[in-house]
Amino acid sequence: MSTPFETRRPAEVMPIYRDPLAPHGPGTVHVLDQRRLPFEEVWIACDTMQAVWTTIREMAIRGAPAIGVAAAYGLALGARAIPASNSGPEFVAAFDRLCDEMAEARPTAVNLFWAIARMRQAARDAAQSGADARVSILDDEAEAIRAEDLAMNHAIGAHGAALVPRFGDRPTRILTHCNTGSLATAGWGTALGVIRSAHAQAAVEVFADETRPYLQGARLTAWELLRDGIDVTLIPDSAAGHLMAQGLIDMAIVGADRIAENGDTANKIGTYTVAVLCARHGIPFYVAAPSSTIDLATRDGSQIPIEERPAKEVLEVFGTKIAPPVKVRNPSFDVTPGELVTAIITERGVARPPYRDSLAAMFPTRGSAAR
Repeated sequence: MSTPFETRRPAEVMPIYRDPLAPHGPGTVHVLDQRRLPFEEVWIACDTMQAVWTTIREMAIRGAPAIGVAAAYGLALGARAIPASNSGPEFVAAFDRLCDEMAEARPTAVNLFWAIARMRQAARDAAQSGADARVSILDDEAEAIRAEDLAMNHAIGAHGAALVPRFGDRPTRILTHCNTGSLATAGWGTALGVIRSAHAQAAVEVFADETRPYLQGARLTAWELLRDGIDVTLIPDSAAGHLMAQGLIDMAIVGADRIAENGDTANKIGTYTVAVLCARHGIPFYVAAPSSTIDLATRDGSQIPIEERPAKEVLEVFGTKIAPPVKVRNPSFDVTPGELVTAIITERGVARPPYRDSLAAMFPTRGSAAR
């Protein structure tokens, strides 16, 4: 039985959790169905890897860090279905097939592949152990991924809060795009985590883009901030430039699904537009992301695959048709050039241009793209 969502304090909202996975128990991963927010708070109980895969693919859970955590939990469930009689090599081969299947859930968020790589290595390390020990090792690795993400988010919040300007008797006015809060991570959030940390120190006023076509800003970010008691104003995506021109935005901060070696950042569609508008109006544009989102093996944004979502998401809103049956382009992400990013906030500190140098120095063991 899942814990009622309403019993958790707002800052502790999590998009996914699991019942204890004892070695001989089936275990269940619970995913908050974010497609139903803000009108209903419904949990999906998943007892197979394939069920978790479906929640990722169909966007019941979204946000790059949360996708990585969900994938790890899902693979831990999948390991339970591998026959205990399998030899070490047979176990690894079976687990690799599960990893390959999980990798097909979403193509853009690098956290998914990072989490899969962690779980692959854990499976190899566990291969020569007994069946129960293999399962336990993978359970522990999935839980470690969740705990590490939560700790990274709090560190990101602390580093980012130091960058938020103060204006005496008026709040700092921050624009954000999409959802980067507890719902998109293991908890607290990346860009929204910075806002939460800044709010704990001084007054902030948040302008949240609605984030068409999936409306993550309207449905999720506004909902989280309202629960936290943070002043939030919802705006159409197309209103951001007008507010900047009126001098009503002091800074913008967004999350990321993948950051290339040169600082090019893939994030929710519309982010590039926000960055261009910030550059035009001289407004700082920050990206907040954990190290699992930094992909130094990708040289620049041209190498980042961009997911195309179904036309239905543009033609309909909550099942109601809003357009004639025309052709649709529905890219889920865009790429913001690193030259438009004022700084990248990570759990290890703040990276500034040139990003090939600063990110490499911050993550020296990650390697770099082939030149």
